[in-house]
Amino acid sequence: MDNLTITAASGMKARIQSLEMLANNLANQSSAGYKADREFYSLYLSPEALASAGATASGLPTTMPVIERHWTDFSQGMLQETGNPTHLALQGDGFFVVRGANGPLYTRNGDFRLSPTGELVTREGYAVMDTRNRPIKLDVTQSVEFSPTGEVRQQGSSISQLQLVDIRQPEALNKTSGAYFSLSTPATPPAPSKAELHQGKLEAANFSTPSAAVRLISVMRQFETLQRAVQIGGEMGRKTVEEVARVGN
Repeated sequence: MDNLTITAASGMKARIQSLEMLANNLANQSSAGYKADREFYSLYLSPEALASAGATASGLPTTMPVIERHWTDFSQGMLQETGNPTHLALQGDGFFVVRGANGPLYTRNGDFRLSPTGELVTREGYAVMDTRNRPIKLDVTQSVEFSPTGEVRQQGSSISQLQLVDIRQPEALNKTSGAYFSLSTPATPPAPSKAELHQGKLEAANFSTPSAAVRLISVMRQFETLQRAVQIGGEMGRKTVEEVARVGN
């Protein structure tokens, strides 16, 4: 394959990955506490490209655009008033801790509710944990109050304390699904969070839907341009073969 086709095809692959990432962001736009994924572009230079056979006419090796890695934007989302007493939002760095199927999960999604047995759970049914790593159980017949520091109170008495943690190394977090993360490096324990808790509010996803849609259209147009470049490279290759065949005859 010629350098034009190789580079354009590499660019198409990177744009496909961008489209998948943007589509996933838009699919989660209504998920409370969702943190957007972004891409980090780089140029790939293979060892073979350093050889003379892989060099361009200018003597420089051919580089190809690739997405080196995805990264998660943990910036604060806007707090939206809901009035639901079991809806909670964090202002500042921190996460709620819930009990997942394979261990603790960390989330900014405070769309909680009470189960029939009185446990404070997520929409998916994960139990919300207290500072002793126990599920928070409440009296379903009584109102509940949450202080800015995470204290849980009913009828004027302290019932429990929400476990709010801060992950000092966000790169150690792996997104599992939606607004949930797992910690990939257990050797880096979470620290207590100083985030302020807001009752009756939810944190919105931290990206603008219109800007994401504009970016999606832009990437699609870039893909179409690169696709055309591949077609041109193919046509050039076909014409070269035909010319060589004609000279040979």
